[in-house]
Amino acid sequence: MEQALIYVVPALGLVGLLAMAVKSAWVNKQATGDANMVELSGYIAKGAMAFLKAEWKILFYFAIIAGVLLAWSGTLVETSSPVIAISFVIGAVFSAFAGYIGMNIATKANVRTTQAARTSLKQALKVSFTGGSVMGLGVAGLAVLGLGSLFIIFYNMYVVSQGAGVNGTEMETALEVLAGFSLGAESIALFARVGGGIYTKAADVGADLVGKVEAGIPEDDVRNPATIADNVGDNVGDVAGMGADLFGSYVATILATMVLGREIVSVDNFGGIAPILLPMVLAGLGIIFSIMGMAFVTVKDDKGDVQKALNMGNWSSIIFTGIASYFVVMHMLPETLSIRGYEFTNMDVFYAIILGLIVGTLMSIITEYYTAMGKRPVLTIIKQSGTGHATNIIGGLSVGMESTVLPILVLAGGIYGAYEFAGLYGVAIAAAGMMATTAMQLAIDAFGPIADNAGGIAEMSQLPEEVRGRTDILDAVGNTTAATGKGFAIASAALTSLALFAAFVGIAGIDAIDIYKADVLAGLFVGGMIPFIFSSLAIAAVGRAAMDMVNEVRRQFREIPGIMEYKAKPEYEKCVEISTKASIREMILPGAIALISPLIVGFAFGPEVLGGMLAGVTVSGVLMGMFQSNAGGAWDNAKKSFEKGVVINGETFYKKSEPHKASVTGDTVGDPFKDTSGPSMNILIKLMSIVALVIAPHISEKGHHTMADAEQIIKKEVKKEIKMVDGKKIETETITITK
Repeated sequence: MEQALIYVVPALGLVGLLAMAVKSAWVNKQATGDANMVELSGYIAKGAMAFLKAEWKILFYFAIIAGVLLAWSGTLVETSSPVIAISFVIGAVFSAFAGYIGMNIATKANVRTTQAARTSLKQALKVSFTGGSVMGLGVAGLAVLGLGSLFIIFYNMYVVSQGAGVNGTEMETALEVLAGFSLGAESIALFARVGGGIYTKAADVGADLVGKVEAGIPEDDVRNPATIADNVGDNVGDVAGMGADLFGSYVATILATMVLGREIVSVDNFGGIAPILLPMVLAGLGIIFSIMGMAFVTVKDDKGDVQKALNMGNWSSIIFTGIASYFVVMHMLPETLSIRGYEFTNMDVFYAIILGLIVGTLMSIITEYYTAMGKRPVLTIIKQSGTGHATNIIGGLSVGMESTVLPILVLAGGIYGAYEFAGLYGVAIAAAGMMATTAMQLAIDAFGPIADNAGGIAEMSQLPEEVRGRTDILDAVGNTTAATGKGFAIASAALTSLALFAAFVGIAGIDAIDIYKADVLAGLFVGGMIPFIFSSLAIAAVGRAAMDMVNEVRRQFREIPGIMEYKAKPEYEKCVEISTKASIREMILPGAIALISPLIVGFAFGPEVLGGMLAGVTVSGVLMGMFQSNAGGAWDNAKKSFEKGVVINGETFYKKSEPHKASVTGDTVGDPFKDTSGPSMNILIKLMSIVALVIAPHISEKGHHTMADAEQIIKKEVKKEIKMVDGKKIETETITITK
């Protein structure tokens, strides 16, 4: 039974990849439209592939250097192994491949969605969402297959072959080596997210400032030299970057739960590894239920509610997962368990999973409220656009800050409730429950950029108005789903980071993080600062690259006669080259901060100070991520609202009006918020936690003591006694030194 269950996990991953292949084949069979549409789509695909090749070249050198260092470090402690380097490289390759799967299908689905929109909204939704589901299933399938297969190998290599127990150092070694897979995945995800985000927003901001504001032409006009780079950016940032991002989140969540599960002594029918296997089983079943939920995403006609259709698919997959988790938990876990002295039941574990699903759902609903068209927050920004650019900016910042309140309260309640149910394991399994339907969440998320590209191709191809109208409906919903996806990712990152933090504390051999200590408090403040400098670097990089893009677009308008009259073709490749070079150059420093700062603090000051820094970066990063993503999403939909007309103080305003120009400014400011620095926050906090987990055996309290620690460990007890000897008082001292 034990062996059968272990092999079921990678088998479920293969099912996901098989379903991905079927859906991918269906998308490829759809009509691509006329020659002009195919040509434009080819530009986008070529630009996206050029970026990935340039990025992979840099990341190849990084992976080799990091792998060598990990192999060397694996020889230094008992609970690690040089094999961690192989695990790291596999994680990096799988993460990059997950991003490639998404980008490859997106660049094929975009033009097919445009062609489908010539017939009906229903068909356009089917093509774009199926394209998104290819990415979702590819990411989830690769994660479950990779993690499940490597666990089988490492479990047999380090535990079964030694005849060791589940709760011993042998299993700790197996999971430490497996952590390399997660480290590789998150490392690539950070560079892909930051690099892709810089690329897409440099092109987007440049295209908007010169094309829409200065030249007064539509957003995706074929005359704008930056429009191809803008559409390429949707793929490399929102698709390839997001794919690598959620691949890393998925793996990190499962790994954190497995590490904590090792500490549970479980009398079960699976050789005691049920708490370790449970998160992988949930993830595998989540793929099946995501496939089932995808069948519900459809509309009847052009008047159908696309958002409602996507919600139906999402909620159905969540409900299926919740119901199935009861039977899985009851079958796998014994009736009573305990972790670090906290006792709980298998029913408590089920409640924690349900709580995780509820938290994920609420986070999506709240994010949708703050970013969707027609809701109070977006309407507030629209109203403030009526008095100019400055008040629009003030309104967007206010909405972004307000949008952190409810999600944080939900998150705090979820953490507290999950801990009450099943201790630290409850918090981790709640995150695993939330992430179980990642395939569905990512399908909804990736559908947005595909629809956005489809609208761009329709605009550039000068197709009839009703075609652009249908793609605009999909695009507007896609903006909201992108924001909800980022909210979901941030929430899962917070729970995952807490679970990784708990795992780090256990392996590092520390009992608590005492902020009364000056060095720990200093670490807390430094950690709180890191998301700010990280965001600053990312946003500044977008600004610098956008300036280069603006100058290039202005040059082409000035030096190439006939562009505005459709008599000359812009030099699209020049703009693609600017974004590619800028993103590759600028992604290195933010990534280095995330990777190196835990190493410096951990080895220089010890695990407790590093724990303080992790606490600071988690709290600050979650707030910054929510604020930036939601503010950017609200600004974007405020701008898009002008396309159908908005009423401000009794007067209706449309595109090219003064309030619309103010909303374009707000959207331009929000672009790097929502697509570069904001969504990078969840990778930042997880990556730093995983780095800490990997180095935990090297800085463990078992072999690392400062003078302050030594003073606490060595205790001197002095007892004084007074005795009467021959009528005289004699004082004696008894000194006892204990460790």
